[in-house]
Amino acid sequence: MVAFAKGHGTGNDFVIIADPEGALDITPDQVAALCDRHFGIGADGLLRVVRSAAIPEGAAALAEEPAAEWFMDYRNADGSIAEMCGNGVRVFVHYLVRSGLATIEAGATLPIGTRAGVRDVTGRDGEYQVDLGRWRLDGTEPLARATGLDVPRPGLGIDVGNPHVVVALASESELADLDLARSPELAPAPASGANVEFVVPEEPLVRDGIGRVRMRVFERGVGETLSCGTGVAAAALAVRHWAGPAAPNHWRVEVPGGTLGVRMFPAEDGEHVALSGSAQLVFHGEVELA
Repeated sequence: MVAFAKGHGTGNDFVIIADPEGALDITPDQVAALCDRHFGIGADGLLRVVRSAAIPEGAAALAEEPAAEWFMDYRNADGSIAEMCGNGVRVFVHYLVRSGLATIEAGATLPIGTRAGVRDVTGRDGEYQVDLGRWRLDGTEPLARATGLDVPRPGLGIDVGNPHVVVALASESELADLDLARSPELAPAPASGANVEFVVPEEPLVRDGIGRVRMRVFERGVGETLSCGTGVAAAALAVRHWAGPAAPNHWRVEVPGGTLGVRMFPAEDGEHVALSGSAQLVFHGEVELA
């Protein structure tokens, strides 16, 4: 039997398994079984809590930041490996703090190793902000087809440690009428796939100096989720890009699972984007790995 916890960030939910010394070899099939909502625990993905020094992937994290003791080994619900997860990092850190495995002092940061590099997290009491690092336009503008859209719409490719395509819609009704039970089709299709975000700016777009948008997302390897942290950041970045140089650097993004904050700020290696929001643990238990 293996101990687990269940947690979520704005409805984006995860099975969390502590494996500090990297003793568990969790297969893709086992991940898919744990994340199955009918026959398993049910989740959008799995977070394995492991020390960076205990797994080969952690070497790069420790080389980047020797204080990155913990590595977030994130898997999608289908068992595939993902580079990063913005909501997952916050839930991961909340688990570390609640379990006594780490602390965050006031004004301090906690570095977390991921396959996209080290991510610095601040916050406490279930509210956290994660620096997602430098972002970039990936130079692509694929056409997106989705059930419920009358014609394909152009998207904007954005890399936030993992790949995204953001698609602007014209109205709230278009957003509501989307059927994301089937994966949107991108042409040309990204080699490694991409999360696809559909966004509608609120009216007015900016209130009190904060940009505001609504979003739904289809996550690769998962399907539609109630929230996607890196997708929220990508959506805000895309709308700011379309809005032009007068657009703000602070955004509120509403997703089906709640509301998240996004902030863009300069850093030594270029502009970074940060994500803020809540994280909760729902229950603990034990499960047998099939």
